[in-house]
Parts: sequence; structure tokens; C-alpha cells
Amino acid sequence: MHLKPGFGVVDLKGFEQLNDLKKFTRNFPSDLNALDQVLSWFDQHRVPSIPKKVWLQCQLALAEGYTNAVRYAHKGLPTTIPITIEVTLFSEYLEIRIWDQGPPFDLEQRLQSPPPLVDAQAGGGRGLLILQKIADKLSYTRTDDDRNCLLVVKCYSSSS
Repeated sequence: MHLKPGFGVVDLKGFEQLNDLKKFTRNFPSDLNALDQVLSWFDQHRVPSIPKKVWLQCQLALAEGYTNAVRYAHKGLPTTIPITIEVTLFSEYLEIRIWDQGPPFDLEQRLQSPPPLVDAQAGGGRGLLILQKIADKLSYTRTDDDRNCLLVVKCYSSSS
């Protein structure tokens, strides 16, 4: 795996041909009370080849991505509008995709100039920075079906 200089962007060229080992997709309600359900579903798909530390980091990334979608993208929308989560396991990395149906935002701009923390002890305001620190590749794009897709790629060595 070749790391590029910059903010943790990974060169995935050539990975397009790799078959995914497993892919799991599920819709969840747009409700913070469903976070335990999201994490429980994620844990059901853990495979022994993924190091525990990596899995825990991905749990945190999933929790941050999901709660951000609920709090910001779906703010004011009915809880019945789903947030779709897809997890794809490969031999040396995994991908988490979180689709929301809210208004898009510019991830790169937000990462370059994060809003100031009003209260350093506050529980919120750090989600994107946490995602950036965990992910080897992080992107947020608008799809043709008017949804947004947060992509988190985390690399690991199956021999670790």
C-alpha cells in the first residue's frame, strides 16, 4: 500500500480488480437512538483477519459518520428517512459508506477550516477531525440519486 503525502490519502490504484471478501448493506432510521443497533450490526461482520485495533477505529469512524448524518444532514427530516450503511471487507482494507439524504457540504473546506470549539469539554464538534485521523481515505460526494456518500477507507495488513 502506497501512502501519498498530504492528509492521509491512499493510492488505491490497482485495487479496483480485487474482489470484496464480504459486503453488507443495511438501512437505519435517522435517529441517534439507533446507534447501538448500527454498532451491533457492524460487529456481527467482524472477521479474525482484521486487527482488533483497526476494527475499533472503524467502529468509532462509523459512529461518528452515522451520528453526523443524523445530527446535521438529516436535521429536521423525519426519522423514517433512512441512512444507508454499507461495509465492504477486502483482504487488506475495509470500506465504510454512509449515505444520507440531506443537503451536501464541502468536506475538504470543512476539514481545512473547522468551526471553533465553543467548549473544549463539549461532546460534539470533533467528528470530522476524528474521521480524518482514522481514515486512510476519506471523501464525501453527492450521488446521481441526490444522496450524499461518506466514504471511509481503512487499510490494514492481514498479517498484523
